[in-house]
Amino acid sequence: MISPMDVKFAVIGAGNGGLAMAGYLAYRGFSVNLYNRTYSKIEGLAKNPYINLSGSIEGSGKINLATSDIKEAIRGTDVIMITTPATGHYELACLIAPYLEDGQVIVLNPGRTGGALEVYETLRSNGCTKDITVAEAQTFIYACRAIGPQSAKIFSVKNEVALAAIPATRTMEVIELLSEAYPQFTPANSVMETSLNNFGAIFHPAPTLLNSGHIERGQTFEYYIEGITPSIGQMLEKLDSERMQVAMALGVKTISARKWLEESYGAKGDTLYEAIQNNSAYKGLTAPKGLNTRYIYEDVPCSLVPIASIAEELGIETPAIDTIIRLANIITGENFIEKGRTVEKLGLKGLSASQIIEFAQTGDLVAATHRNVEVVAL
Repeated sequence: MISPMDVKFAVIGAGNGGLAMAGYLAYRGFSVNLYNRTYSKIEGLAKNPYINLSGSIEGSGKINLATSDIKEAIRGTDVIMITTPATGHYELACLIAPYLEDGQVIVLNPGRTGGALEVYETLRSNGCTKDITVAEAQTFIYACRAIGPQSAKIFSVKNEVALAAIPATRTMEVIELLSEAYPQFTPANSVMETSLNNFGAIFHPAPTLLNSGHIERGQTFEYYIEGITPSIGQMLEKLDSERMQVAMALGVKTISARKWLEESYGAKGDTLYEAIQNNSAYKGLTAPKGLNTRYIYEDVPCSLVPIASIAEELGIETPAIDTIIRLANIITGENFIEKGRTVEKLGLKGLSASQIIEFAQTGDLVAATHRNVEVVAL
C-alpha cells in the first residue's frame, strides 16, 4: 500500500471547496492536479500554479497541474477528491469512467445522500471494470470561500468528519490513505450511514421554500434564527422523523437533528425550533439571495429525492418529504424526481433492506441479490 505521505491527489472542481482543498494539499507538500471544466477559471493557475490561503490556514501551495482535460487531471493519481456540487456527480462519473486506473480511490466531498452509490453504479453502467473504490464524506471538511481566482479563505476546519467507502470493507484503507492529509476523517459503518445522516436534507430545502416570498422580495433576514419559526420547526421535525424511519429500516445508526445540534454545537431545546434558536453558531447567517440556490437545486434532488425513493422501495411512507419535493417542483418548474437520485440510479431497485445493506458492505450486487442477511441495528 502506498505511504500516506506519498499520495498523489487530483482535485475535481475549482470552486470554493476545490480551490481551498487543492491549496491546502499543495501547501502540505502533496502532488496536486486541479481540474475545472471551464479553463478560463483556472487559466491563471495554469500559468502561475500557486494558491494562497488565509484564515485558519495561512500560506501558499504550488500545485502540480491546472487543467480542463479530465484524463490528464487524474492520470497517475492515487486519490480523486471530487468537490463539485452533488448534482454534477453523475456527469463526472461518466466523464472519468474511461480513464480510471486500477487502485484509484474516488472521494466525494461530500456525497449528500447516495452520492457514492450513484457514482459506483454509474461507473459500472459505463463499462468501467477497473478496481476502483468510491468513498463519500458526510460533510465538507472546511467552511471556506474562494476570494480570488488563486486565493481561498478557510474560515474553519472540522474536527471530525465521517467517511465510508463502497465496499465498506475498504473504508479503513481509505482512512489510512488520507490520514496524513486529513486525520479528521473517521470511519462510518457504510455509505448508508453517511448518506442518511445528511442533515442538509432537513435544514436546507424546507426553510428556503417556505420563506420563498421573503427571499424573492430580496428581504435580508437570518436564515435559521428568523426563517425557522415554530411551525416551520414542526415541519422539519416531521422531515427528520421520516429520515430516521428509513435509517431504522436499514439498521443505520443515526440521531435526530435536535440531538445533532446539541452534540455539534451544544445547542439544546425541547423542540427542534428551540434548539435552533439557542444555537449561537447560526446567528448572523443570512438567507440565500434568490431561489436559484443549492439549498433547492442540490438538496432536493440529491438529498430528499433519494430518501423518498429508498423509502418507497421499502414500503415506508414519507408524506412530509414528498410534500417538500412537490413544492420544489411547482415553485421552480423543475422535475426533481426525474432529475434526482432514485433507486434506479443508485443501483438499489428491487433490493430489500437486507440486500441494500449487503450491497453497501460488499459492493457486489450479484451477491446482495442472492443473499438474505438479517438486519441488525448498528
